[in-house]
Amino acid sequence: MVLKRALEESINLKELVLSDTQIAKTVDILSKEMVQVFNSGGKVLFCGNGGSAADAQHLAAELSGRFYYDRPPLAAEALHVNTSFLTAVANDYSFDEVYSRMLKAYGNQTDMLIALSTSGNSTNIIKALEAANEIGMKTALLTGMTGGKARELAEYAIQIPSTDTPRIQELHIIVGHCLCEIVEQTIFPQKQ
Repeated sequence: MVLKRALEESINLKELVLSDTQIAKTVDILSKEMVQVFNSGGKVLFCGNGGSAADAQHLAAELSGRFYYDRPPLAAEALHVNTSFLTAVANDYSFDEVYSRMLKAYGNQTDMLIALSTSGNSTNIIKALEAANEIGMKTALLTGMTGGKARELAEYAIQIPSTDTPRIQELHIIVGHCLCEIVEQTIFPQKQ
């Protein structure tokens, strides 16, 4: 049965991540860096391809909208949401350039890029991290077991110990939700 297998694989991977103290430490450090970015007037920009683009947009919305409770919006966006820009740059230059070109237009030293790539080998993600580093942005990567070529370009990396794309993406959303929760609670603590 596919559902039983998928749930068992998901549970097993979640248990691996739960026991990985390095991932927990990186989530804590990355959330603090995100708070610093927002408190300094910066933006957190996300990018990814396919399901990772959907996850990037999802996490940006949690920050710019709301997560658990009403509070002021935070400056967060996924770099692929302007379809006219995306298709024009892909057509006129190359799909490899879509994120790096957007970062060159809108990225600042006070900002952070969080790239999502299960393999870490997507050329447009690598070029985005390179552009972010050139600008002087903070950089983070949510990826799979090896982190691919992108791993060497990111200041912070959360590597899910798997090569199974759907399972990695499931964990990226959990990690992303944890980041959003910590950021929201830190910047906008609820009165007890």
